[in-house]
Amino acid sequence: MVARKKAKVAKRKTKVTKRKAKKKVAKKKVTTTRRRAAKKKATKKKTKRKAKKKVAKKKTTKKKAKRKAKKKVAKKKTTKKKAKRKAKKKVAKKKKTTKKKAKRKVKRRR
Repeated sequence: MVARKKAKVAKRKTKVTKRKAKKKVAKKKVTTTRRRAAKKKATKKKTKRKAKKKVAKKKTTKKKAKRKAKKKVAKKKTTKKKAKRKAKKKVAKKKKTTKKKAKRKVKRRR
């Protein structure tokens, strides 16, 4: 019984392997040309996509450059304002401190 079962299993296995081998051969015949064609198509698509991306990128960079330029201008304006404020503060500080110091000096002299 055991030997018979083993023989049946072995037969089944050989049948399956033969079937698989046949399928593999058939697949190879069909797919090599198809694969090549598919690869060519894929590469074409990729190059087109890349080209489109490059064009799109260039457009966006111009926009970005404009934005950056605007920001820089805005920054410069604020820095001028800040500089003026700082200058005013310095002048104010000098005036205030000099008056106070003068008073102190006068008091010390007396």
